[in-house]
Amino acid sequence: MRLIALNKPFGTICQFSPHENRPSLASHVDVPDVYPAGRLDADSEGLLLLTDDGRLQTRIAEPRHKLLKRYWAQVEGEPTPAALKRLAAGVDLGDYVSRPCSARCIDVPAGLWERTPPIRFRANIPATWIEVALSEGKNRQVRRMTAAIGFPTLRLVRVSIGALDIFELGLAPGQWRDVDPQAPWRATAAGGT
Repeated sequence: MRLIALNKPFGTICQFSPHENRPSLASHVDVPDVYPAGRLDADSEGLLLLTDDGRLQTRIAEPRHKLLKRYWAQVEGEPTPAALKRLAAGVDLGDYVSRPCSARCIDVPAGLWERTPPIRFRANIPATWIEVALSEGKNRQVRRMTAAIGFPTLRLVRVSIGALDIFELGLAPGQWRDVDPQAPWRATAAGGT
């Protein structure tokens, strides 16, 4: 059984097969028979886990296993405490209501790599970073949630899955390493995620 942690770069699609105009996971990971355990859309960056074990893939990806995923979202505007409370309570996205999660404003993340291409700067519209932690992981969920409360996501970085943290792993965009298959469920020094 193998588990790989990859820092998926912006613009990379979550598949190994070639794509007409975007790099695929094969551009970064040359390991046969591993597949993503969950996904990140092409416009999102950060921690992606890959495995060759179907049961492990399911255990990581499915919300019923309650593995917490933490995201940093740079959003357009300045979310109010009421907006963050609404986000945390669960948002009606039309086809489903998101589960309750945690959401808070954070400082500009120290140590975060520059994105290529960079986010477009707009002098008249401020941007704020928020941290969202949830156990779901539906298609474009965080982006849809922030848009639903009036603060569209400009940049989205998945920072951690369970106890695995992209910064503790020391992975720059496009880098990967093998990790212990039990690592996502290990308690962190702070008592777990």
